[in-house]
Amino acid sequence: MVCTLLNGLIDETPVILGSRSPRRARILEGLDVEFTIDRPSVEELAVEGETPEDHVARLSREKALDVSGRHERGTLIAADTIVLLDGRVLGKPADPGDAIRMLTALRGRWHEVLTGVTVVRCSDGGNATGVERTRVLFRRLTDAEIVGYVGCGEPLDKAGAYAIQDCGAAVVERVEGCFYNVVGLPVARLCRALEELRAGHAGGSPERTDPGGRTR
Repeated sequence: MVCTLLNGLIDETPVILGSRSPRRARILEGLDVEFTIDRPSVEELAVEGETPEDHVARLSREKALDVSGRHERGTLIAADTIVLLDGRVLGKPADPGDAIRMLTALRGRWHEVLTGVTVVRCSDGGNATGVERTRVLFRRLTDAEIVGYVGCGEPLDKAGAYAIQDCGAAVVERVEGCFYNVVGLPVARLCRALEELRAGHAGGSPERTDPGGRTR
């Protein structure tokens, strides 16, 4: 039997994942969702004066609308994730040296992961967007641990230079908030966006959740 926990919230098929991330695809597969992938062609540029929350909300919406325009029917899912340390965005490292610098800055400290999630009903353009925020505490890694982790290659294509679902699990001491948000697709937030789309309350300001689970 097909699991209906997420499938039961989807009114219009097929499901299309508008993302290049294999990690987001694995999350949907684990939820027993049948989907296709259609990668967006959106430049992930910052806008001056934009808050981190508005940044991920806007980019997830731009990705979703870019892909949904190519489909007459279906439910489109798109997301954008950033890592924040002291209010500064940590993107994907440029090279191994950059990854070492990022991990050195993160060790023994709390940082935040924000993901914007947008769902679009392709037949009529109805859409809903939400933002999830999670706090993550790194272990006090030694220099040798950081160099060894970077040497395995995993950090080089990851925002913040780590992947919590793989070897990077060993660099994390504590998570406050949604674990799947750190992976790149907050499942509970996705469910709420689908519920909002179904209820017809789409198109307003993105709903946001802090690490304690409070909606605001």
